[in-house]
This record gives sequence, structure tokens and C-alpha cells, in this order.
Amino acid sequence: MREAVADPEAGAPKSSWGFGEGDEIVPGRHAVRLLGGGHRYEAYLAWDDDLRTLVALKIVRPDLVDHPGVLAGLAGEARALERLSHPVIVRAFDAVLDGERPHVVLELLDGPRLSTLVRTSVVAVEQLLSLGLQLSSAAHYLSVRGIVHLDIKPRNVIMAGPPRLIDLSIALPVEELATLTSPVGTDSYMAPEQCDPARFSELGPPADVWGIGVTLYGALAKRKAFESTLDERFPQLSRRPAPLPREVPQEFAELVLSTLEPRPADRPTAAELGDALEPIVAGLPRPRLGRLRPSDRGLHVRRSVR
Repeated sequence: MREAVADPEAGAPKSSWGFGEGDEIVPGRHAVRLLGGGHRYEAYLAWDDDLRTLVALKIVRPDLVDHPGVLAGLAGEARALERLSHPVIVRAFDAVLDGERPHVVLELLDGPRLSTLVRTSVVAVEQLLSLGLQLSSAAHYLSVRGIVHLDIKPRNVIMAGPPRLIDLSIALPVEELATLTSPVGTDSYMAPEQCDPARFSELGPPADVWGIGVTLYGALAKRKAFESTLDERFPQLSRRPAPLPREVPQEFAELVLSTLEPRPADRPTAAELGDALEPIVAGLPRPRLGRLRPSDRGLHVRRSVR
């Protein structure tokens, strides 16, 4: 049986490698600066000699290099990324899963996390419609490949062009979901079937559709659909989310709420969600590129060189 926990050291002090600019992480890979990190890993902007480019290097924190669950998560992420190739899923270039500094080498993404944007600004509905379409594409692809991400949330979405879904450290092949023995994911974003061991038999790709829904809900409402507390860890097991703000277009609001149905069978599939979002996104106004037409610009250039 397998126990999967999103943050085994949550609440504990975080150790750090403390790499500075130019420090060797492993031979051929040198730190540029710290990008951030969670309870289990740090992420560094690093230079890779073989690739001859900057990368994001995700490395296990020093006090967890012997933690079986953390190492299993890193190995699982490396295996999953080796099987995947999709424009909305982060790419991996290499993995070192043993030794003093276990790590994976990931593509460097240029953009903030969705969680940062939601916290610091207002994300336009049009941008979130497009994001929903992109995430549904990634979730459908994962389901076709027989993988469930299990942790789709704003922090795991990088708003690059296109957006990227990151952190597959607790992702599992569908055939391994039955080996779970405890809740897996991030409390406020977990589907009901991820929270309750009695419902683990229902666990599958619909959990990722739920993850898309709670991610979009939080960005639209500027609050979580379900807020875990000391008194109630999993409110999604007993409550429905509050209505979305009135300014959210009704069709979009109904789609988001449809992904948050308690029963997995009552949610749209990722493909159905994408099919519903596609015509809405297609109907959005195209951005203006300016009033200067190419022919006008060419005429101006020709006149200027006479």
C-alpha cells in the first residue's frame, strides 16, 4: 500500500542549501539564484553546461534527502514527465534521483504563478476563460496517458505563454490510485474523493477537473471555494461553494460550478469542459495591434528614404 502526502514536513522549519551565484550544485550545474520552493523542495535558477542554457533546478531540501516519501515523489514526477509532452505541461530535461542532492532539471518558465497574480491583482475574466481551456487540454492529455495530477491549484500554474501546469510530484498512474491509504493533495483544493479514504475507489481523472474548477473559482471570486480550518479540514465533504460574483458571466460561472459537483460522475470530463469553453474563448474580442497597418508602415519607410 502507498501513502502519499502533499507536504510531509508542513509546518516544520524549512532547511535550505543556501546556494549563491556560481556555486556548484552538482558537476556541470551551477546556481544563479534561488527561485523559491515549498516544504519539500527548493527551486533554483541554474546554468546547465550540457544544455548550454538556464534551467529551473528542483532539488530536495537538505534535511529531507533521506525521506522515503519525498524521494518517491521526486522519482514519480521524473517518471511522469518522461512520459509526457504537452504545450501546457512543464518539460523535464534530466533527473538525478540518488546521491547527496536529488533533483530534476526543468524548463525555465517566464511568468508568475497564478496564485501570485490572484493575490496582487485582478485577473481578467477573458484571461481565465483562456486558462480554463488550456488547463482542460492538459488534464485531458494526462487522462489519455493514464495519469492523474492530483494537485491542480493556483500555485501550480505558471502564467507563461502558454500557461504551464507544474509539480507532478504527487501525480499517480490511474492503476496506482488504489494503493493510496490516506488523503493526497492540498486540503483546500482536493476533490471529495481525495479527502475521504472511504471514497478512494472513485478516484480518477475527474479529480483533476475538480482541481481546475477550484483554481478558476478562486481567481474569479478572489477567495477559495473551500477554506480548510482547524475545526473542519475538508469542508468540501459537506458543503457546496458559495455563488460566484454577479459580474462573472453566467455561462462561465455555471461551467465552473459544474466541475465542483460532489460526485465525480456528475462533473464534465476535461474534454467536455474544453468543448464548452472553446466557443466562448473563440468569441472573445481579439486584441488590437495598433492603428498602423503594415502597408502604412511600408509607405512611411519608403518615403523616409527618398
